[in-house]
Amino acid sequence: MHGKLRHDPAFAAISALLLDAGAALPVLDLGCGMGLLGQWLREQGHRGDYLGIDNDPRKLAAGRVAACGLRPAIELRAGDLAMLPPWRGHVVLLDVLHYLDHDAQGALLAAAADRLAGEGLLLIRGVLRDRSWRCRVTMAAEHLLAFAGWMRTPARHVPTQAELEAALQGAGLSVTARPLWGHTPFNSWLLVARRASPARVQRS
Repeated sequence: MHGKLRHDPAFAAISALLLDAGAALPVLDLGCGMGLLGQWLREQGHRGDYLGIDNDPRKLAAGRVAACGLRPAIELRAGDLAMLPPWRGHVVLLDVLHYLDHDAQGALLAAAADRLAGEGLLLIRGVLRDRSWRCRVTMAAEHLLAFAGWMRTPARHVPTQAELEAALQGAGLSVTARPLWGHTPFNSWLLVARRASPARVQRS
């Protein structure tokens, strides 16, 4: 676990963005797995509420054991991403979307956008579909994870950058995207979305 926290560039990048936006704003982590992001955030000084939701009881149980000494405590909850709880704060989707079909992705992005606080960020790390060798390597790795049983479902729809940007803009958000490969061979990207200003909406 500690190796993943150190070597996966997502944790440092996402925690820096969240802390810059306010160390007390609540974080909703959808598809949280073992809650590694919540554990990392606590180590970096985040003191707001953290709620992680996942449908894999094995990962949640392991995460609760690993996080038992954290203060403030983090909450890891079993749940369905199609039925999100009320929330106002930041929302994070870390390697989640490609396990949903196209329509479910759109519904989840809209629900996540509805739960952003005024200064909240919607942060999405995921694989994007393109013609790069990184995309091919990533999809091969996904097949191996599904075959090994670590992932409960295989990848269903890998979106393009244009698809995600259109969905987020349709939900009233402005969005930027940048590669988040780090030292890995995977086609990982970070999308940062926030509520569009009225002036920007009028110009679009």
